[in-house]
Amino acid sequence: MGHLDHATYGWLTPALSYAMACIGAALGLRCTVRALDATGRSRRNWLLTAASALGTGIWTMHFVAMLGFGVTGTDIRYDVPLTLLSLLVAMLVVGTGVFAVGYGRDSRRSLLIGGLTTGLGVASMHYMGMAALRLHGRVHYDPLLVALSVVIAVVAATAALWAALHIHAPAAVALASLVMGAAVSSMHYTGMTAVSVEVTPSAAPLPGASVMQFIFPLAVGLGSYLFITSAFVALSPTAGERAAYASAGRLTEPDDRAVDVAPPGFRPEPPAARPSAPPRTYPSGPVDDAPAGPRQVTA
Repeated sequence: MGHLDHATYGWLTPALSYAMACIGAALGLRCTVRALDATGRSRRNWLLTAASALGTGIWTMHFVAMLGFGVTGTDIRYDVPLTLLSLLVAMLVVGTGVFAVGYGRDSRRSLLIGGLTTGLGVASMHYMGMAALRLHGRVHYDPLLVALSVVIAVVAATAALWAALHIHAPAAVALASLVMGAAVSSMHYTGMTAVSVEVTPSAAPLPGASVMQFIFPLAVGLGSYLFITSAFVALSPTAGERAAYASAGRLTEPDDRAVDVAPPGFRPEPPAARPSAPPRTYPSGPVDDAPAGPRQVTA
């Protein structure tokens, strides 16, 4: 059996992966809260953003943690199509759970369906990513630890969706995101604890891409997407703020429909006559204010 190292770079990759999970959870929760306060296309768009943020955060957490994974006696490569498929699965299945909560009429039933679907999707993403590993040897799993990791994923997903339904204060959302990040990280490392590798030494080249060729650039790109989305969510006004702006605008706009209403029999007084100015006088006599015409000149 080859020796497995889950932190070849020390605490750097576990800390970064936990941060990615927390950011993705925070974005997903905030976007879901915004969606529940919206209607129509706005609700759909916020739910799509929540699904992409949660799916991207969980996937990025998994593969940032995998940057520190190593097995003595063999190199590691990744199957690119299968790795990308795991990202797509994460977004689609998490989106299914988020939309179940966002549009469900029975909140309890929607929460259970959404939590189960999202948790199974997270677990599927994890083990699909593990199936993308290419190394000299065979990978084995402990069934009990695999089952435990799936249970952790379902509980974590259900707790996150419950928080989205019941927690609206920013401080509470931040705390729930920290807990959700810890739960996702626990699920990942529980699943990694279930792994054992039977190494078969070989000098043959491995198919696929190395970590630095594929996983690292993709993780950096998705991490940048999370930070950009964070700025977008932070700068977007909430439904309450938009209503306040609209109310303030109505108060300051003149009302063109306003009319003057006078009581029956009311007659306005005629305007007072303005006093005329006295005629101006000159040494030759009074001169009126009529416009001057052409002058006649006599010889």
